Amino acid sequence: MNQIETSISLPANLLPSDGRFGSGPSKVRTEAVAALASRAGEYLGTSHRRDTVRNEVGRLRDGLASLFTLPDGWEVVVGNGGTTAFWDAASFGLVDRCAQHLVFGEFSSKFAQVTDAAPHLEPPHVIESEPGTRPSPTPAEVDAYALTHNETSTGVVAPPQRPDADGLVLVDATSGAGAVAWDPADVDCYYFAPQKALASDGGLWIAACSPAAVERIERLCDGSRWMPASLDLGIALTNSRQNQTYNTPALATIFLAAEMVTWLLEQGGLAWAVERSATSSGVIYEWAAERDFAEPFVARPEDRSPVVCTIDFDGLDANWLSSVLRENGIVDTESYRKLGRNQLRIATFPAIEPDDARALCRCIDFIADAVL
Repeated sequence: MNQIETSISLPANLLPSDGRFGSGPSKVRTEAVAALASRAGEYLGTSHRRDTVRNEVGRLRDGLASLFTLPDGWEVVVGNGGTTAFWDAASFGLVDRCAQHLVFGEFSSKFAQVTDAAPHLEPPHVIESEPGTRPSPTPAEVDAYALTHNETSTGVVAPPQRPDADGLVLVDATSGAGAVAWDPADVDCYYFAPQKALASDGGLWIAACSPAAVERIERLCDGSRWMPASLDLGIALTNSRQNQTYNTPALATIFLAAEMVTWLLEQGGLAWAVERSATSSGVIYEWAAERDFAEPFVARPEDRSPVVCTIDFDGLDANWLSSVLRENGIVDTESYRKLGRNQLRIATFPAIEPDDARALCRCIDFIADAVL
């Protein structure tokens, strides 16, 4: 049977209750959207310098401090532009002279490209490993260690490690924050965007900063080093202390992120979120390991992401498979475009129901039975 030309309708009783499995933008909880709609008349379209919006920024900042159990002296800083903008800002306000980067996929490589191109910085020290694996930091003559908590392109998790050396530890946690455990003792700046585990929209960056990171920001952003105002972490820090952003933010993004953090805290906090995502990803990894036509892409179980599952297929065209799923309302399971593998990439963020992960596996089995 020609898979490419085959159209398959999945029985309604097999379908998940919600078919969104994207790795970012991710599923936004319907309850959060309803909460935003109920507040729309007084919140959307209002000044971000007034309490109506500033209270939501404060709710987000305070909620994250509680969710991550941040020690005294840590500050939650917010700014516009997402993680890509934060890499640019960090090259001015957090990297003093030279950074070490761990590169093990598309997203972990991008910050290294930023510091390599920055004319005011020395060439970075890059430690690279093949997609599906992860490297470890090594003490070096650098002042910043750039790590990635979860490589979204490959589905590899890398718990932050502080090397036995001086230097700030900067962790890109964009797809891990709110769903993967971490210890502030191992990190100085834990930064992320809210369109993944925090079940919001993009356009915002958030950074949990230790006292050492705050001191670095204040020193580098004292006016002695030129930087655009929109990328000035000192300005972002000053505004965040007032529960503001330097320029107008996307108000819906802030509200939805704050709603998700509040919900996570109500359910049991980070430990609950970690367990929920681990349950969903465990369902998918176990399912793949038991099938002849599928297997987890990441070889070592301890390296497998609990929030982004990458599954290789043999005998099934993964692009066709994802298109059949999409036709049946199950969306955004396509592999990362630049990885070039015959695989699906399936998100298991806390907003996704574990039962929906189980339903997805049943749906793939139904499709495989029809063509294999």
